[in-house]
Amino acid sequence: MPTTASEVFAETVRALPPTERLRLAALILDDLAQSNFAVVDSGDAWTEEDQRDLTAFALQYAATQYPEDEELV
Repeated sequence: MPTTASEVFAETVRALPPTERLRLAALILDDLAQSNFAVVDSGDAWTEEDQRDLTAFALQYAATQYPEDEELV
């Protein structure tokens, strides 16, 4: 009998057709939405890691939009 999510997926879920896999995912998400289990931290504070991630993403995006070989003016 599988005991971890990875084992359940490998032994049972992977064998299902795509439509049944989507139905299973919907059932799991509906069940989680109805429970009072807090999965997401709804705090308003940004951690230093959040700020670093945002900065890295913004810089990466800007680099793709404004390559160094193009003039900005």
